[in-house]
Amino acid sequence: MNAITTNAELLFLEEWVPERMDPGTVFMLENQSRMGVEGNPYVAVMSCPRCGTMGLITRLQLFNGETMICGGDVCSAEYRLDGEKIVFRAVQ
Repeated sequence: MNAITTNAELLFLEEWVPERMDPGTVFMLENQSRMGVEGNPYVAVMSCPRCGTMGLITRLQLFNGETMICGGDVCSAEYRLDGEKIVFRAVQ
C-alpha cells in the first residue's frame, strides 16, 4: 500500500463520552473477547480521522496495522495505524 503519514496522532478516551470522539479518537472496549471473531475480536471504537464517523475496530487493526476503510455515507478514507500515527493510503 502506498501511504502518506499524517501528522495526526491517535487520541485515547478514558471513559465513553461520544461527544468527545473527535476525528482520530479511540475508546477501548470492556469484554473485548466477546465481540467479533475469535482471535481477532473488536477491541475499540474509533472515529474516522477524516470525517469523525465512529466504528468498531479489531485487535489487528489497532495493534498490527491492518487497513481500515471509513463506513461513513460521504467518506471513504482508507488508513491504518502505525503505533500512534495515522497513515492514509495515497491517492492513486
